Amino acid sequence: MFCDELLELVDAIAAGDLTPDARITAHLASCTGCAGALETARRVDQLLRARPAPPPPANFTSRIMGRIRRDRWRRDQFLDVGFNVAVGLVVVGILAVLWVVLSQTGFAGVTRDALAVMNAALVDFVRRVAPSLPVYGAAGALLATALGVWWWAERSDAEI
Repeated sequence: MFCDELLELVDAIAAGDLTPDARITAHLASCTGCAGALETARRVDQLLRARPAPPPPANFTSRIMGRIRRDRWRRDQFLDVGFNVAVGLVVVGILAVLWVVLSQTGFAGVTRDALAVMNAALVDFVRRVAPSLPVYGAAGALLATALGVWWWAERSDAEI
């Protein structure tokens, strides 16, 4: 075992969180620097345990929890922005691929023809329905007026 490996474990051994195995014990017996570091860490640990812990300041828990929530919210916002950017880039890529496919295969002409047929059908539908629109408008206005009078009458009855 090397000194730098042991020095990483000194605090855990001094606190009693880690029990030294045979390799660590052998290294501590042969290396005075590491043994001295462990002894110093044990003394510091004993001094800290003997010293009384000061009481926490007022609202300590609520302030810490608020800070944790803010940090978590900021991290979530960052992830949301990253996700939205990634989805936007994927959508732009898909649209670009579709545009290339349509322009290379000639589907753009078929699409243009299909839109012309749908436009002609829509114009024909509007021409047939247009003479009836004033009748439907008057019926809708009459219905809205009747509902308004009914609402007003019900409201007036409730106040009496």
